[in-house]
Amino acid sequence: MKNEAVRDVEKLAVKAKKSARSLRLASTAKKDALLHSIANELVANTDDILAANQADMARERDSGMSAALLDRLQLTHARLEDIAESVRDVASLPDPVGEILAGRTLPNGLRLTKKRVPMGVIGMIYEARPNVTVDAAVLALKSGNAVILRGGSSAIESNRVLVNTIRAGVEKAGFPAGLVSTVDEHGREGAVALMRARGYVDLVIPRGGAGLIQTVIEQATVPTIETGIGNCHVYIDRGADLDKAHDIAVNAKTHRPGVCNAAETLLIHSEVAPKLLARLGASFAEAGVRLRGDDAVRKVIPEAKVAAEQDWQTEYLSLDLAVKVVDSIDEAIFHIAKYSSGHTEAIVSQDISAVNTFTDAVDSAVVMVNASTRFTDGGQFGLGAEIGISTQKLHARGPMALAELTTTMWIVEGDGHVRN
Repeated sequence: MKNEAVRDVEKLAVKAKKSARSLRLASTAKKDALLHSIANELVANTDDILAANQADMARERDSGMSAALLDRLQLTHARLEDIAESVRDVASLPDPVGEILAGRTLPNGLRLTKKRVPMGVIGMIYEARPNVTVDAAVLALKSGNAVILRGGSSAIESNRVLVNTIRAGVEKAGFPAGLVSTVDEHGREGAVALMRARGYVDLVIPRGGAGLIQTVIEQATVPTIETGIGNCHVYIDRGADLDKAHDIAVNAKTHRPGVCNAAETLLIHSEVAPKLLARLGASFAEAGVRLRGDDAVRKVIPEAKVAAEQDWQTEYLSLDLAVKVVDSIDEAIFHIAKYSSGHTEAIVSQDISAVNTFTDAVDSAVVMVNASTRFTDGGQFGLGAEIGISTQKLHARGPMALAELTTTMWIVEGDGHVRN
């Protein structure tokens, strides 16, 4: 017998699929007006959204949530204004639906066209990130899809008000509210029901920590896009500009340590380590970064803890950083291949040969050259908001935005053609 969560998810998905038909036929102008309506509602309901978020913040602070995760959970007037503006930015982006990807005429006269079409109903399962509630909804809607959300218990109040606000914007734009729904009331049972609603939900996207992502990958029966953890590396080559290297390493770790594109491991070539380590150690100490290093690192920065095997594998999401001195670019590449999650790696070097070697050999979704790992972001890439960073290799890889939320359709036009 189906439990209540399964029944509710199926009902929501049926309603979502029906609602999505109106969106599939809508013009780009109408979809853009829909997004502007949502942005207006977010601004109009700022006080209610922030009050709900403060309730979440107080509860999670009392329960001992880390400062970095609290930062991910927190909404402020400025952040909410930025979220609303990002919704308008998505509205201004080109509509991927209907884009012609290929076309040709066969020798027998059949005309073939391949175009982008919506996925249908997307399930989004994520943690402690109320901004993702908005990002997921608007990206799904712009790309012609309905979305069912499961946002995690730590942001339960924030997400409740945000979903109601988004649904109000949808209805005011003349579309059915069933385009956006949530299974948060069912907790983990709702998440499990969503990831197993094969035949009702077309795609599930998990976004969060390693535990959440692994659970969805292992338990889902709905097709899933893996948005992996961010064990990101910065490699400072012997050919690096040391001032740039210092700034990039510090920014990659400290700008927002609780996000997936923050650096977790710093690799430094042995030829430049003596000149750079002490300076980096002082800057990291000033920023409150706790270092874990190998013997070469600890000779220069004795306050660094001894790096254990686990440290090279860890996505800290905090002001912790593993640091290793390497003797060659090949050693750096080998280390990355062994421990990376395939998210983002950076090389700092003025040596074009080293840069080419690194970009050719490193197998990650994004490779930065003389730039911070913090730039791996849909907004920074000019894609608008993102629904996640895919670390898999099928369908989508890297920041996932509008195009990655569509699939394709072949249209074949004939003139009474029959196959012999």
